[in-house]
Amino acid sequence: MKTGRLSNEEKYFIEKNADHMTAEQIADQLDRQVEPIIKQLKRLGKTSNKKQTYAIQSEEDIKKSPEWKQIKAQFTESEQELFLYHWKETMAQFRKDVLHTERQQIIRTITLMLLCDQALTKQKETDDRVSLLKELVEEERRKEKEDRDMDLILNLERQIASYNAAKESLSRDFKDLHTKQERAFEKLKATREQRIQKLENNKTTLAALVNTLLKDPQFYQKEGKELEKMRIAMEEQKWKHADLHKYDDGQLDRPLLNSETVFYEDTNKEE
Repeated sequence: MKTGRLSNEEKYFIEKNADHMTAEQIADQLDRQVEPIIKQLKRLGKTSNKKQTYAIQSEEDIKKSPEWKQIKAQFTESEQELFLYHWKETMAQFRKDVLHTERQQIIRTITLMLLCDQALTKQKETDDRVSLLKELVEEERRKEKEDRDMDLILNLERQIASYNAAKESLSRDFKDLHTKQERAFEKLKATREQRIQKLENNKTTLAALVNTLLKDPQFYQKEGKELEKMRIAMEEQKWKHADLHKYDDGQLDRPLLNSETVFYEDTNKEE
């Protein structure tokens, strides 16, 4: 059985046969394990789990882009994994309806999220360092006066003051980054409030519909014609399905649809 990456010929075969062959059948034809076939089908969007498909496609897309080189240069491996997680989830949320400028907004927003995380991580590291230094100071002060190393105490206290100043700076940086991140979300229309507002704006009340029907004769006529077309089409299909049907055994019989079609007779046809 073949191993390694799929060749271009195999990828073409999968794409060509994806609609009328199962992943298992394709794997048999290519002499491959089924897992890489399924993964390639997901990349092509040939799966019922569309969110997973969008996530896989978006990951490949960002990794092939020029922006990914910058991202790798700016963040650690763990931060790159987190970037990919946010990128895939965001792209799955917006589906394929993303233009170039929106793409840049998403990258910028995720970058701000990671910078916020960095600031919080550094704050935690600073707090831990300050706590350790304070313990060393207290340990030194518990000693007898003549055994205390005052130079060490002064040095440790200077370090504590320096870390506290750095902590205040990190706190300001975090607040600034967080504010920028919130603005970036708003520009993307990605907050829950904005999504709910969008749904509310799309709703039309019955009163508003009646008001439109009364004030706009053209709208009234247009909707009336559409409704009449649907009614006529429905009636034609109903009686079409209520007509005599020849079954596989050669017998003619009328399908039982509802009470109206039980006694339906088509005088134009011989039974």
